[in-house]
Amino acid sequence: MPKVPYHLDLPDVITSCVVFSSPHSGRDYPWSFLRTTVLDEHSIRSSEDAFVDRLFDCAPQFGAPLLRANAPRAFVDLNRAADEFDPALIEGIGRGGHNPRVASGLGVVPRVVSNGRAIYRGKLTLAEATRRIQHYWQPYHAQLRALLDGAHTSFGESVLIDCHSMPHEAVDAVARNSARRPEIVIGDRFGASAAPEIVARIDAAFVSAGLSVVRNTPFAGAYVTQAYGHPSRRQHAIQIEIDRSIYMDETEIRPNANYHAFRRLLRGVVADIAAIGHREQDLPLAAE
Repeated sequence: MPKVPYHLDLPDVITSCVVFSSPHSGRDYPWSFLRTTVLDEHSIRSSEDAFVDRLFDCAPQFGAPLLRANAPRAFVDLNRAADEFDPALIEGIGRGGHNPRVASGLGVVPRVVSNGRAIYRGKLTLAEATRRIQHYWQPYHAQLRALLDGAHTSFGESVLIDCHSMPHEAVDAVARNSARRPEIVIGDRFGASAAPEIVARIDAAFVSAGLSVVRNTPFAGAYVTQAYGHPSRRQHAIQIEIDRSIYMDETEIRPNANYHAFRRLLRGVVADIAAIGHREQDLPLAAE
């Protein structure tokens, strides 16, 4: 099984209430897991947010923590609720109310990767699914909660940046109605997970870097933004989706020729976002 549930990169001194999290970039695929799947070592990575943790790994240089998954999404999905079990995959689970994510095979223990390709030949035991929750999901979210609680205590506010990537074709429908193809999708659950002034500043950080931004379509945020975004309590959670084709070859799952340039570009965006979370006396807007 994956060696550890997550990696945590901390600044020497935390100077921002912003916390960066990359729940889908885990790439520890041990043989004990690979031998249970019908997919090869390349195909099983297709739903991974490859290299997203590396794109944001400068966050500690700007005073903000970065929490990054080690266990891969195909093994356990950290952007799902712990009880989103799929009865089509896990033995002994009865069918409950309709959950479109679970129905499509993308529960907390996924049944499929991208394009609906099955991961397993048969079912998993409930004991195995529960073990993944206990050893990987729970530690990741316990650490994330601790980081956010610490930020809220120290700064009076917490801002979670939930970092993801999306296939290039994911925004095809939006692109047909846009003057410029979207490169970044910001999700705040249509205003439910973050205050508008926080979202506006994050939007502006990407736009200032020359990137095309849309909000909430086609991705408004999933479990993480729903669970941690409570703007009335000054707890904000914003999902960021980046078009993978900007920085990687999606077929080969490797950095493309633009990777290093984009990583440098994103460094400025990360710095601007981390600055949102500086102490209130230094940032009047955050205190409004």
